[in-house]
Amino acid sequence: MKRIALCALVLAAGARADEGMWTFDNFPSRKVAAKYHFSPDAAWLEEARLASARITGSTGCSASFVSPDGLVMTNHHCAHSCIEQLSTKEKDFVAQGFYAPRTEDEVKCPEIEVDQLAQISDVTAQVQGATKGLKPGKEFNDKRKGAMAGIEKECSGGSDKVRCDVVELYHGGQYSLYKYKRFLDVRLAFAPEVAVAFFGGDPDNFNFPRYDFDVSFIRVWEDGKPAKTEHYFKFSPNGAREGDVTFVSGNPGATERELTMAQLQYQRDVNLPEGLLHLARIRGALTVFTETSPERYRIGEANLRYIENSYKVYKGRQEALVTPSLWAGLAGKERKLRARVNARPSARKKYGSAWDDVARAVAQFQPRHTEYRQIEQGWGFAQWRGHNSQLFAVARSLLRGTEELQKPNEQRLREYTDAQLPQLKQRMFSKAPIYEDLERFKLAYALTGLREELGPDHPVVQKVLGKKSPQELAAELVKSKLYDVKVREQLWQGGRDAVQASDDPMIQLARLVDPEARALRKWHDEEIETLQTSGAERIAAARFEIEGKSSYPDATFSPRLSYGAVKGWEENGRHVDPFTRFAGIFDRATGRDPFQLPESWILANQNHQI
Repeated sequence: MKRIALCALVLAAGARADEGMWTFDNFPSRKVAAKYHFSPDAAWLEEARLASARITGSTGCSASFVSPDGLVMTNHHCAHSCIEQLSTKEKDFVAQGFYAPRTEDEVKCPEIEVDQLAQISDVTAQVQGATKGLKPGKEFNDKRKGAMAGIEKECSGGSDKVRCDVVELYHGGQYSLYKYKRFLDVRLAFAPEVAVAFFGGDPDNFNFPRYDFDVSFIRVWEDGKPAKTEHYFKFSPNGAREGDVTFVSGNPGATERELTMAQLQYQRDVNLPEGLLHLARIRGALTVFTETSPERYRIGEANLRYIENSYKVYKGRQEALVTPSLWAGLAGKERKLRARVNARPSARKKYGSAWDDVARAVAQFQPRHTEYRQIEQGWGFAQWRGHNSQLFAVARSLLRGTEELQKPNEQRLREYTDAQLPQLKQRMFSKAPIYEDLERFKLAYALTGLREELGPDHPVVQKVLGKKSPQELAAELVKSKLYDVKVREQLWQGGRDAVQASDDPMIQLARLVDPEARALRKWHDEEIETLQTSGAERIAAARFEIEGKSSYPDATFSPRLSYGAVKGWEENGRHVDPFTRFAGIFDRATGRDPFQLPESWILANQNHQI
């Protein structure tokens, strides 16, 4: 039998995965056995699941438990937000690296949460049963989301050590309850210098991170001491070999293989081109900002890297969708399924109109998508991951949170349900520094975009800016008192009345735009989302009826398991070896960014310590 390796990080370079990001409760063990002569049984899959970890909070990443006392291994960029938030102008852990020789020297991360998937349950009948017989609209939205909130609350039992998420799989064809053990006390143990962790930068690292040391170690703590983690991955002294069967556990963010052609056309023609332009503009502005001083580079470089990485993601999606062969294949797949549905009278009656309903939802959303994005999603107030105003995020959370908590759990906006409150509070009361200079830049840029995208005569633009320029308003907004965690806590404890009475400029802005933002949210959730969800549920049901569940669902930032063999490949007429050796990093070093190694690595190499 070939040797078997299991990696919990998605960056297992050289592991050529077979098609599939499978859920742990629907893993194709027989298919693996037929090809590799190894069949992962229930006990093996449980061990792999419990040794895997998910990082949430200010970032979203995959990780691995690697010791019995809570040590977690992940990528450097997954812990970067923590490293940056713990850094100061005088002690920059991003540039200098961090190492805690003893557990008591580890430093708590302000916003990171680590989750361990403990249990998966099928709750499709409960969620879909709540909307049975209902047409898309307000009641459909209320019943569906109320059912999800109730399931999550019952599952967690009110404990902040348990996280419960109702996960939509197959775009609503199946609903699974994922019950996690939640660790909110997460501490930094080790991180190398960013120069070696991110070696190669935008032109090399983001494309193919072979030559770098993209790793960090954090530790989960429980009741004031390192947590006991019975399930963890053991390090192999020999490593993997070519031909080994390799299993990769992780939490892929999002894929869109099962969207309808109407949805994909919207992505290709509207969303992705607009997103690429948006990212390109932010990248240019952030680059100028970070080049004006060393301190601005220190506080802004993480945002810039996130934007650069996001640009590559959007660019890859756009390039895929404009590839004629891929587009033709997707269209053919949809035509084939629809033809098979229409060939069966019973199936045609149940599912035949589903694709048209989704197309109608897309058509209704498109004319107002800019308003929705700028006002409710908050792009006009710097609410975009990688370009996020922390002050406005806190202000909106205080405003909406204290309002939503007046309602029963099942009637709240999804992000304010009881199941979401532990993470919401962690972000809202985070002690991570907020930099006035960076906030002013982000807000001025976003407010300029709000005016450009909606036009100077739009009621919300006039309401927000009045006679002021975006730069003038941004300068006023950053005089907020929300930098102080104690002020945030007092407002939260004071409830809705305290927040409504606050004269803080950032809360005033959030309060000013909330009526229009909530109206857009209500329209989207009740008229657009329900129509798409209802259609997607029926399309998935049709696929299950005709094809079964032989394919894996699109990624949803939930735990998945892939498999494949360690193998090289041919690229541009040359063979690419599946393994990378550290020597390659010294061969590629130029002494200039982004191929500049830290001095510690140069000295270690000279002294033959590497």
